[in-house]
Amino acid sequence: MNPPAAAVPFLTSIGWEDAEIQPLAGDASFRRYFRVVAPGRSAILMDAPPPHEDPRPFLSVARWLNERGFAAPAILGEQLAEGLVLIEDFGNARLRETADAAPESELRLYEAAIDVLVRLHGEAPMPLAPYSMAEYQREAGLLPEWYCPAIGVEVDTQGYHAAWAQVLVPLADTPPVTVLRDYHAENLMLIEGSETLGLLDFQDALAGHPAYDLVSLLQDARRDVPAALEAAMLDRYRRITGADQAFDTAYHVLGAQRNAKIIGIFTRLWKRDGKSRYPTLCPRVWEYLHRDLAHPALRPVADWFDANIPAAKRGDPILLEA
Repeated sequence: MNPPAAAVPFLTSIGWEDAEIQPLAGDASFRRYFRVVAPGRSAILMDAPPPHEDPRPFLSVARWLNERGFAAPAILGEQLAEGLVLIEDFGNARLRETADAAPESELRLYEAAIDVLVRLHGEAPMPLAPYSMAEYQREAGLLPEWYCPAIGVEVDTQGYHAAWAQVLVPLADTPPVTVLRDYHAENLMLIEGSETLGLLDFQDALAGHPAYDLVSLLQDARRDVPAALEAAMLDRYRRITGADQAFDTAYHVLGAQRNAKIIGIFTRLWKRDGKSRYPTLCPRVWEYLHRDLAHPALRPVADWFDANIPAAKRGDPILLEA
């Protein structure tokens, strides 16, 4: 976690020459983060090295959100040729750790997160690429592409995509909203001195179905979300927005799609990138997936899983590796 060589000249050029650069975190991508600390102030340095990463989508979405009153980090400086961006520091208090340390706060925090989505879905969508049927299929396809070979199971890939086509097509009729795509407890910050939730990790935003970000929040791959809390938050969203039964169906369809994608991604992070932490999260994701597959609308996909991946082969791919 040494800062890139260009960091000091970049920070000097924008008035942060007296700053100390402290390692903060990496993530599942090539991006890395550092806290930049100077007397009386701090900021976050994003290192998104080209050609692996392009910070421009992050900058675009952050500015769009800020213009509409959402708490995305303010952009303090940028040097796109080096993939460096200096952004506002929201501190260290994430929703996840706050709720874990003080369980009595969990309901209030999740209500606040739902209310942000209600506001976001009330805005005309940002001009973004659509969350297309082709993209849904590509993402769902990561499970047979990565997970199934890792556990030594040969599957009917053509039948898999045919099953998804049956359940996904009805979603195309819903007017799109801005979908942040990774809206979960590790990407929501409690900004010190306010009740505002700060938003992170939205550079992959698309224009898609309003249920998707609820799935990200309520079927969180990195944190257990009790079924009762999930149901209460869905009820809150429905009461405020007037969402109907079709929304509930879409929620479970997109839940199954996202969870299949995540199982594939987490397996890829292990097999391709050597990040062995991620497969250990797969059992939780499988539990969410089973919850979604129980919905009648998912019958074609549930039948495919029953025919292709035995129950004993659904879990941590490291433990199940062929």
